[in-house]
Amino acid sequence: MSKSLIPAQRRERIQEYLAIHKIVPSIELSALLDVSQATIRRDLEWMENDGILVRTHGGAILNQRLQLEPEYQQRTQRNIAEKHLIGATAASLIEDGNIVFVNSGTTTTEVIRNIRSGAEITVITNNLSAALEVGEAGFEIILLGGSFQPKSNSVAGRFAIENLGHIFAHQAFIGVDGITLKNGFTVPSNAEAEVIRVMLERTNGALNVVADHTKWGVVSNFQIARIDQVHRLITDGKLGANARDALTSRGVEVLVAGKSVVRA
Repeated sequence: MSKSLIPAQRRERIQEYLAIHKIVPSIELSALLDVSQATIRRDLEWMENDGILVRTHGGAILNQRLQLEPEYQQRTQRNIAEKHLIGATAASLIEDGNIVFVNSGTTTTEVIRNIRSGAEITVITNNLSAALEVGEAGFEIILLGGSFQPKSNSVAGRFAIENLGHIFAHQAFIGVDGITLKNGFTVPSNAEAEVIRVMLERTNGALNVVADHTKWGVVSNFQIARIDQVHRLITDGKLGANARDALTSRGVEVLVAGKSVVRA
């Protein structure tokens, strides 16, 4: 790679490289473009200010914006195998006697589907899909009241939040639409974000996020937690090693569904 590239050309190459690799160390970009790390840092700072990427310690993550909430039926068709495996792994962490919060979403629906029949637990959820599909599961499901949210097939709003105010949970299992080091865990709906924040506040034990690898590097509209506020991310094996290392360095336990746990 020639040093004769002007800044605009370097930044275009950086963006193309990030589009493929999602997260890239500065030293790798320096070698790729044959320029100093100081030059790369200036390029990354410029690109972050332009909203293209999010700088991390020693590198950068592509900033993918999720502006609108996808329709529930659209989301059910994405990454089906990964979500099922994540749901099964997450459900295995629930112990008899637990009260757990579960929010809306297709991955969290898989968590509830995979809870063993007859488990002595209580699930508190705003997830209409999961509550309707489980049927005679043999464990207690309490559905929050509230305003119907058709895109997510859930309930939210004042009634849901007031009901949550009377409950404490042992664990929470939360689905999100975006994860970045800078912006934390994000979702596209303010109504859903308000419900999730109360769930997190009223959980005395582990705060678990369930999300497949495609959520990494995505920023949605409403933050529900900083990276360091969550105890564990349960994800699939396609999440890159750089992403796992970045999360564990911030104190997040990364549990790859079907594999061993990477601890902070």
